[in-house]
Amino acid sequence: MKRLDDCKLYVITGEAYHPGRELLEVMEAAIRGGADIVQLRDKTSTGAALLAKAKALRALTRRWGALFIVNDDLEVALEAEADGVHLGQDDLAIGEARRLAGSRLLIGISTHNLAQALEAERAGADYIGVGPVYPTPTKPGRAPVTTSYVAEAAARIRIPFFAIGGISPETADDVLAAGARRLCAVSAVTGSADPADVCRALKRRIAEWEARDAGGEPGAEDVRVTVNGRDVATRSGTLRELAESLGLASLRVMAERNGEAVPRADWAQVAIRGGDRIEFVHFVGGG
Repeated sequence: MKRLDDCKLYVITGEAYHPGRELLEVMEAAIRGGADIVQLRDKTSTGAALLAKAKALRALTRRWGALFIVNDDLEVALEAEADGVHLGQDDLAIGEARRLAGSRLLIGISTHNLAQALEAERAGADYIGVGPVYPTPTKPGRAPVTTSYVAEAAARIRIPFFAIGGISPETADDVLAAGARRLCAVSAVTGSADPADVCRALKRRIAEWEARDAGGEPGAEDVRVTVNGRDVATRSGTLRELAESLGLASLRVMAERNGEAVPRADWAQVAIRGGDRIEFVHFVGGG
């Protein structure tokens, strides 16, 4: 499972943005594209229906090694064995949530100004959301905080923060230029016909700005993975690109990622992440 510090892209469910497509289908595509964290945000389901969604997403994220967060509902987060709970300013206090959950859950909270962010940090939040940066249908009527608050958070906040609200490949560069290095998206991902592609685009933007921070060229970031038991540094973004870089794409090989078989047809959609365990197995057919 991922460490929070290593997470860069956070995607929140938004079933209203993908009518006719299943929740798990959309969120699995987001994870394939590079989403590190998935949050279940559902203001209409209750009781057994909400818990069933949480457990299904828990199983999905566990299979892919992504973190899973439940919005607002601490009890559902605990019962579904989520990695964390995300609170709003008017929800359960951070201290009370920590008392009830102990060390079992990460605790995140939405913030809309620097005072709230500093208070969340003092209260023991593991991460905060900073936003909404731009107007967003997810938070109708809430005034955007603009990139000025992002810049303040980048200068003053030491725990991880995710910029949220109107985040898309088109707006990401301005938010990253303000100092964010973690992004959170909802409609841009879940409302897309290709959630994986949007996630890949957002992860590329983040990687480019991190490369600039390190004084390197945008996009020139190596990822370390294990390939057939050997430590490999690669700049491949997908399983297909990795196979091509190793001269295996044209051979009769099967692939596994973190113990799960990946059909060749999906190689171009499966993102490579640091720490992945990849196995390429030569296929020998019988007559």
